[in-house]
Amino acid sequence: MTYFEMKFMFFASKTSTFVKYPNHENMNTTYKELTLATCEIAKMAGQFMAEERKSFNDNMIESKGMHDLVSYVDKASEKQIIAQLQQLLPESGFIAEEGTSDIHGERFNWVIDPLDGTTNFIQGVPIYAVSIALLDMEELVLGVVYEVGLDECFYAWKNGGAYLNTLPVQVSKRANIHDALVATGFPYSDFSRLDDYIETLKWTMKNARGVRRMGSAATDLAYVACGRFDAFWEYDLKPWDVAAGALIIKEAGGIVTDYKGGNNYLFGREIVATNGLLKLALNTGH
Repeated sequence: MTYFEMKFMFFASKTSTFVKYPNHENMNTTYKELTLATCEIAKMAGQFMAEERKSFNDNMIESKGMHDLVSYVDKASEKQIIAQLQQLLPESGFIAEEGTSDIHGERFNWVIDPLDGTTNFIQGVPIYAVSIALLDMEELVLGVVYEVGLDECFYAWKNGGAYLNTLPVQVSKRANIHDALVATGFPYSDFSRLDDYIETLKWTMKNARGVRRMGSAATDLAYVACGRFDAFWEYDLKPWDVAAGALIIKEAGGIVTDYKGGNNYLFGREIVATNGLLKLALNTGH
């Protein structure tokens, strides 16, 4: 165990002991219990990140590819999130950004981004989040997004509604694009669809009340769920970027699709999320 993993375990020791759920007779109840426990795991990871940020410097950065950065904080957080989730659901597998586990579950698989918004974290911009979702076969059944900077935990479980720090949330009711605040993420490594993206951005800038780019897709999606944003679109996102936020939006009354209006947003590397009343003029390029 590395020094940083030991530090993370110190944070973990402050949390309560989580209950295992080997039996699944009443999964709706279990989804709720799993979600609330997952919230505590996400908060624990967030506390670790916030503490490490105080002494973080550029010598601790690694590159996974062009404009794709990682640090020991991502890796240590992911390892210990996985360790805690294994206690919750021992038979589950993992789809995680940093690839610290290759376990695949026959029924349950967690989808994890231990630090969504790594560049923000590195630069000291306080907008980054922990994103954890659970797949039951191919269906998303719980999602947690913990936005560290504001200490806000967004969460939802199947047929249970969506919440922010225990309070129910819903998507906005704005139906006119001229009244809407729309979020997006800029392409950072795949520029093959850049021209189409720019055309959509131009249309949105000319028609919407405003456009925002936060640098964390998980945060963007959570903000759609609670009505701060009215819509969001981006391409070249990975499952761990969108899984939790997508479920939270759906449980908050919103709609999540791919660019064609279909359901291939989790693995299809493109997503559109709205309050269900707005429609964006997307240049799909295909």
